[in-house]
Amino acid sequence: MTKRKAAQPSRNPFKWLWRHSLKIVLVGLVCLTAYCLYLDAQIKDKFSGSKWQVPAQIYARPMLLQVGQELAMDEVVEELEWLAYRRVPSVKGSGQFNRQGNQLIFHRRAFEFAGGFEDEARVTLTFANGELAGIQLDGGRAQNSLRLEPWLVTRFANNSQEDRMLVELADVPPELVQMLLLVEDRDFYQHFGVAPLAILRALVANVSAGRAVQGGSTLTQQLVKNFFLSQEKSLSRKLNEALMSLLIELRYSKDEILEAYLNEVFLGQNGANAVHGFGLASYFYFDRPLDELSIPEMAMLVGIIKGPSFFNPRRHEERVLERRNLVLRLYFDDQQATAQQYAAWLKTPLGLAQGSKLAKGKHPAFMDQVRRELNVALPDPSLHQAGIKIFTTLDPLAQRKAEQSVSQSLDGLEKRRKISELEAAMVVSDIATGEIRALVGSRNTDYQGFNRALDARRQIGSIIKPAVYLTALEQPAYYNLATPLKDEPIKLKSSQGQLWSPQNADRQFRGEVSLLTALSHSLNVPTVSLGMEVGLSEIAYTLKRLGVEEDVSLYPALTLGAAAFTPLEVNQMYQTLANEGLYIPLHTIDTVTDSDGRLIWQQKLTGERRADRKAVYLLNYALNKVTRDGTAKVLKQSFPSLHLAGKTGTTDDYRDAWYAGFDRNNLVTIWLGKDNNEATGLAGATGALPLYIDYLKRQHPKSLVRPFPQGLGIAHFDSVTGQHLQPGCPQSVSVPAVLDALAAAQHCEGKREPKQAPKKPSFWERLFGD
Repeated sequence: MTKRKAAQPSRNPFKWLWRHSLKIVLVGLVCLTAYCLYLDAQIKDKFSGSKWQVPAQIYARPMLLQVGQELAMDEVVEELEWLAYRRVPSVKGSGQFNRQGNQLIFHRRAFEFAGGFEDEARVTLTFANGELAGIQLDGGRAQNSLRLEPWLVTRFANNSQEDRMLVELADVPPELVQMLLLVEDRDFYQHFGVAPLAILRALVANVSAGRAVQGGSTLTQQLVKNFFLSQEKSLSRKLNEALMSLLIELRYSKDEILEAYLNEVFLGQNGANAVHGFGLASYFYFDRPLDELSIPEMAMLVGIIKGPSFFNPRRHEERVLERRNLVLRLYFDDQQATAQQYAAWLKTPLGLAQGSKLAKGKHPAFMDQVRRELNVALPDPSLHQAGIKIFTTLDPLAQRKAEQSVSQSLDGLEKRRKISELEAAMVVSDIATGEIRALVGSRNTDYQGFNRALDARRQIGSIIKPAVYLTALEQPAYYNLATPLKDEPIKLKSSQGQLWSPQNADRQFRGEVSLLTALSHSLNVPTVSLGMEVGLSEIAYTLKRLGVEEDVSLYPALTLGAAAFTPLEVNQMYQTLANEGLYIPLHTIDTVTDSDGRLIWQQKLTGERRADRKAVYLLNYALNKVTRDGTAKVLKQSFPSLHLAGKTGTTDDYRDAWYAGFDRNNLVTIWLGKDNNEATGLAGATGALPLYIDYLKRQHPKSLVRPFPQGLGIAHFDSVTGQHLQPGCPQSVSVPAVLDALAAAQHCEGKREPKQAPKKPSFWERLFGD
């Protein structure tokens, strides 16, 4: 007989839980505390340090105003309008300007320049006789110079594809903060991160309005969701959001949280990059800093927080207006404005900028060069994402006009000449500094591919001739502008041993011509003869001195440009010539500072004497003649009161057309041709030169002025033999020359002519004569 087991007492789980509840609560608190410590560590790690990777900011050059400079009021107005200054009847605040007779009054914005911070200031410019006659600041303080803040060109966005411009709470207009709190979180300064009552109030308001007018999440919760968490909709994420909101509120002040929100909130999409924060959104939509926005503009930014895609003001203007007006209504209901103000605001259009100037991909050819220089200056790529400011040499107005000239002029040329597939490149540089002001690498100026200005090596043709003539003029005992050169048929052996017989463009021979005539009319045969006299190796050395680093082959055709250079290299060569023989490397970056304005890199360049100043002056005199009565004489017709200098260039079979020209301040180099190297039928004068003329008409060129170097003077020469003559001889020419290198002046042949009234001096004699 088996024994029966004793009955086991039944287990009651509730009794067990009750008996162990204290232990469970303690374990739960330990786990919750540990989890909160984990979350707190995450918050502290990200929130206390550098919260965001801010992309490098690329600035254009600041416009420098100096008393006494040749400057028209329209030039300054054009710059102010590009910087989004607004014309107003009376200047009362930052970013405004007004014209009054010969005075221009504007309120310059504050800016952290590379050399230090400069505060905002009310400025009065006075113009007289084509010059800037005076600069006065607040209270009538006069000064000699002033800088306008540079234009923010673009930003090199980081790998996160997020872009923002950080602002401090103190710099944010209080009206914007008030609207933000009214719409998104009325009790922000009262709650502790989570506000159940706000959720209930938002629900009631939304039901009453029949649409969503208020959100239930606090600003702190929104910040946590955007800053730390994903957009997943789950209970666990909502719990994490609530816990982290409480922890942030415990660790940081309300102002710190609000400032972080103002910089984190998503407000739009700029291509592949998300626009975060009100600082960047202000520029993205209105091209102005946040503190210059009007109340309706601020209301629009606050309104689109709810859904930047749904409320995209560039695509859905009507729904954005409705949303903006709702924000304005809440602002009015909160007794922040009068009825008259509110009524006026409702009638205000959105006032968006015509296409964001912060759009990605602007000026790709110029930015290509900036990136190349930046990689040399700052090889560590991590520095490029640390909010550095790169101050470039870009002139945004010159760049825009260069792009317009290239694209529109090529369209016109193709239509008139029945040509297709033309391409072009243009480089504009400051003569005195070597700073590149504009750079175009394609007729499609937004194209980010092959950069012809930097990478297209093309035969340069007659554009090389100044190097040949400079080599000769640096030997003043043997050559001057009146030296006769042979213009007769010649035969030379090419590099393949074949005979080469160069021809002038018109297939004519003139027997003998002066050196000045040969260059100004771009005659080939005299140039080849001269080049062979001075030596091909000397010409190659001259090219090196002028800044061309590419090696050239030493055969006779070199004298007519049988060498391949990029437009940038040609511009470097002519920069040295235009700068009176002083070589300065061309560059696009001037200074780099860190996010706090501390200098971390600066361009340090000084001019290096590469050519004799007197010889360069004589060469530039001849290049001026090119534009007066030579191959570019059409410039005189287009700009009769201007003195310019330059040189055309054409290669065999009209494959490449070149022009390099300069006024007092800027040098422009233009190449035109086809990528497949087919003939275009266009010479330098008919292809590249029209682009230069079009560009100058869009600009404000200044007449070329160069002082006589010491030792140079006006001399008189027999127009046939080139013999140095005393003044007053018939059939003589008067040109600048190195006086102490000349042989003694000869008397006129035969009986001296009766003394006549002195000849009216030429422009150059009046300007530079003793």
